[in-house]
Amino acid sequence: MKVIVVGAGVVGTMHAWHAVERGHEVVHIEREAEARGASLRNFGQIWVSGRAGGEELDTALRARELWEGIGARVPGLGFRAIGSLTPVRNALELAVAEAALARPDAAARGYKLLTPGEARAVNPALRGDFEAALWCERDAAVEPRLAQLALRQALLATGKYTFLPNREVRDVIGGGSGSSGVRDDHGDVHTGDAVVLCTGAWLSGLVREIAGPIPVRRVRLQMMQTEPLGEPLTTSVADADSFRYYPAYASGALDALQAAQPQDPTAAAHKMQLLMVQRLDGGLTIGDTHEYEHPFAFDTLEDPYEHLTRVVESFLGRPLPKIRRRWAGVYAQCTDTSRVVHRQRVDDGVWLVTGPGGRGMTCSPAIAETTANELGW
Repeated sequence: MKVIVVGAGVVGTMHAWHAVERGHEVVHIEREAEARGASLRNFGQIWVSGRAGGEELDTALRARELWEGIGARVPGLGFRAIGSLTPVRNALELAVAEAALARPDAAARGYKLLTPGEARAVNPALRGDFEAALWCERDAAVEPRLAQLALRQALLATGKYTFLPNREVRDVIGGGSGSSGVRDDHGDVHTGDAVVLCTGAWLSGLVREIAGPIPVRRVRLQMMQTEPLGEPLTTSVADADSFRYYPAYASGALDALQAAQPQDPTAAAHKMQLLMVQRLDGGLTIGDTHEYEHPFAFDTLEDPYEHLTRVVESFLGRPLPKIRRRWAGVYAQCTDTSRVVHRQRVDDGVWLVTGPGGRGMTCSPAIAETTANELGW
């Protein structure tokens, strides 16, 4: 079988990976020299802790297993099984963490409530004040700026994979059985047995023409990265605002928190939470905001960065290193946020896979595996 994959972000690259793993030939087409979208502009977190129970958690846990296996074979993607800590500061936040521990799937996530001393034994960089911390053993990390490149090098070494950058797909040809394909802006036609369009947040143009209106929206975020911290941050770190954002924490305790403890005005205005992970060079990736209304701003705002800096410094008990980079990114999210991904057959032998939202880096290996299974690869 020959598979044409369009889009070299993490979702597209994982589709190419699974096709090659199953013995198929892959032609991988990317409209830029390399992917430049949400697949690079994220934390690189394999984030199990906050996922909704059921399909979303099952997908994340399967993806976590796949990431670990792939990471052992492709060290360059920087897989680390580091877990995460969410420090809590008062009784209301502690009650939400305790409610999470009472979930029937808490053990599958590796949840455990730690005292401040136990949390600092796991992550000595957390020298600030907090009452307890929710530990999630199953969380992990990869390097978002390196992962796709490392996977591509491994794919090229198989002899079954061809990468074609700087080519924008202009037309799709249905048919299946060796006659499905795409035409690119060089005028070249690439045919195979299946076409998978992993176009990320590119939802207009060709995607609109072939799929029509789809239940997927675009979401904008802001993030930043520091100079090296100068010491290990041995886990990912979140704050209690993540309880307000992730579905796993929905409970009566969360309702009480939201009623009695309004979110910081800046965090509320920008729909923020703190997530933080250390890069292999020692710098910290810190975010993020969420903007849903179009048209998106074209510039970044300082208030969210100042808020994140205050929160991080309160946990670390020290000033942040100099900020090295700030950026904005846009990802595609299903409008029904309980859906893991939008997977649609748009023609004979042609599939569109998009809309994983903020789960893209976490869930992409399992999303691609499901596509491969459903298409009978």
